[in-house]
Amino acid sequence: MSRRARALASLACTAAFVAAACGGRTAPRPAWQPLEPGLDYGEFPAPEPSPRGDSTIRVLRVDPARFDLRLLASSAPADGPARTAREWAAGHGLVAAINSSMFGEDLRTAVSMLKRRDHVNNPRLTRDRTVLVFDRLDPSVPPVQLVDREADDLDAIAPAYGAFVQGIRMVARPRRNVWEKQPRRHSVAAIGLDGKGRVLLVHCRSPYPVHDLAGYLLALPLDLRNAMYAEGGPLAQLWIGAGGREIELVGMSDAGFLQAEEELPAQPIPNVIGVVRRAR
Repeated sequence: MSRRARALASLACTAAFVAAACGGRTAPRPAWQPLEPGLDYGEFPAPEPSPRGDSTIRVLRVDPARFDLRLLASSAPADGPARTAREWAAGHGLVAAINSSMFGEDLRTAVSMLKRRDHVNNPRLTRDRTVLVFDRLDPSVPPVQLVDREADDLDAIAPAYGAFVQGIRMVARPRRNVWEKQPRRHSVAAIGLDGKGRVLLVHCRSPYPVHDLAGYLLALPLDLRNAMYAEGGPLAQLWIGAGGREIELVGMSDAGFLQAEEELPAQPIPNVIGVVRRAR
């Protein structure tokens, strides 16, 4: 069976209907699987099969009323060196970790603004239209916002927060796919917010054009409001450890000439956004 045929068969088997090809009656799988209160995990088949991988979009949904976000950077001496998302989580007691944003040739400095109260990795605000803000200093504001600089006044919002992660906008408010159509496909890690202010940590290992993937996310039952691109290719990572489960998601090479390239282990990444349980 070809890879494309296997992908199509997988999509059919995970659909919520009776399919003889899947061995008779198949119980519908819930869209979201609770890991613990305030933390849900979902696996969603993409509408179109990718030529590589399992054509599945995976999402961790985080309630900021129960969990806090933390920005960790290898440029901060106390945080330690670059490492995989799994290793960042193990070293800092995280229940999840994802790439914060893309970084430069020094393998440390983010390409756009990346800073927190006690450390600045990159102070420069670039043209990128999305800024994730958290670590609130004012209890009257939402714990997390994904600022769309075309719709929001970042200068007015910024004093209320201590952490800033700037990234490339994928989905603008309100629910508008703004990624330019391009033929290139690659794995993606992304960060979004839903209509209730919950954080969506997204990973898709199967390569898709980012414009197409943004459209898929809008069509899924995520209630996605807006989203930003965090990383692509083999560096795109999401690690989850909660509810008795451990899930490590790693992107694949953009080239894909050899099967061995698809099985490369996770590589060190310099900056992550971590998820920690809120102290009660």
